[in-house]
Amino acid sequence: MFKECFDKVRNQSPLIHNITNYVTINDVANILLACGASPIMADEAVEVEEITSICSGLNINIGKLNRHMIPAMLLAGKKACELGHAVVLDPVGVGASRLRLETADFLMKEIRFSAIRGNISEIKTLMYGSGRSKGVDAAAADALSGEDVEAMAAALKEYARETGCIIAATGSVDLVCDSRTCYVIRNGRPEMEKVTGTGCQLSGLMTAFLAANPGNYLEAAAAAVAAMGLAGENGWSYMQPGDGSAAYRNRIIDAIYNMDGTILEQGARFEIIC
Repeated sequence: MFKECFDKVRNQSPLIHNITNYVTINDVANILLACGASPIMADEAVEVEEITSICSGLNINIGKLNRHMIPAMLLAGKKACELGHAVVLDPVGVGASRLRLETADFLMKEIRFSAIRGNISEIKTLMYGSGRSKGVDAAAADALSGEDVEAMAAALKEYARETGCIIAATGSVDLVCDSRTCYVIRNGRPEMEKVTGTGCQLSGLMTAFLAANPGNYLEAAAAAVAAMGLAGENGWSYMQPGDGSAAYRNRIIDAIYNMDGTILEQGARFEIIC
């Protein structure tokens, strides 16, 4: 199931347009290359429609938002929708400022997103209009456990119905939902939180998985989330004495590079709530 999703990325090598966070742009490019896709980065309004036209997917990330990027995001998003491309929104730090929240709301009204991928605090902010914020990181109070998982899965399925797109809320437990079904994914390592940009990388990775699997967005999004978590586990297993967060970042990318559909299928840990 996840195997086919990953294998299609490897076989199709989709070109992904990223309007993304300058802090993590290099890591996003590298993880796309590692999974078999190709990245292109463009946020100048005069060229984004042309760039998007030659791609298979669009990743919009508001993590390093500035006002000149917003028209570019809108133009690229509308062009991608016109062409039937996969479009992912990563609402980085959406609860940290009014500009981010207003921009996310505006983009969601104007663009038909295929998926929204954020940490649990960011997704809650979008759902409820306000929420806890720890910069761009998930708030500890939003961590899920036990019965919270089923309750949040139900809320996310309803939000998926309202928005018409896949909702992926990541954290200690990852939830990937459409209006009827929720994948509860338990891959990953807590140390991934110490590496800047793992969420940004996942959004790029997810865009590639969606682009390579049209008509199967829920499973493709879940496969991408499981792949990133499994890469965190596999990368950690190669850590050596003296290694730290910089080495771990590279080992996560290397784990994606060395992963294939079979490794993902065997290593993914999840259940499905219908």
